[in-house]
Amino acid sequence: VQLQAYGGGSVQPGGSLTLSCAASGNTYSAFNMGWFRQAPGKEREFVAAISYRGIDSSYQDSVKGRFAISNDIDKDMASLQMNNLKFEDTGVYYCVAGRGPFGTDRYRAGYYDLWGQGTQVTVSS
Repeated sequence: VQLQAYGGGSVQPGGSLTLSCAASGNTYSAFNMGWFRQAPGKEREFVAAISYRGIDSSYQDSVKGRFAISNDIDKDMASLQMNNLKFEDTGVYYCVAGRGPFGTDRYRAGYYDLWGQGTQVTVSS
């Protein structure tokens, strides 16, 4: 299975973007999906995650109420709707997929088996 993330771009503070992640290949496995990001000069960090059927989701505190993650299992596509973007949301966003139990490990990069290539999000005025 391969992940392809797209939808990044440049936006002013307060703007919105929607990132999408398409899975291709042997997609019959039930993957929990997530997003990480990495800002220049900073470590990669967890942004959001959602269970395969969308029953459970988690967000980093700084994006709660602004970002919404979803997973369309019929289309093998996960999305991250980002609203009210801030300067500190700038970074490369990575789509990820994991097959383990959707517990506290969901916040760890090591939980995820698959990583997309990343898409740049730039928030600037």
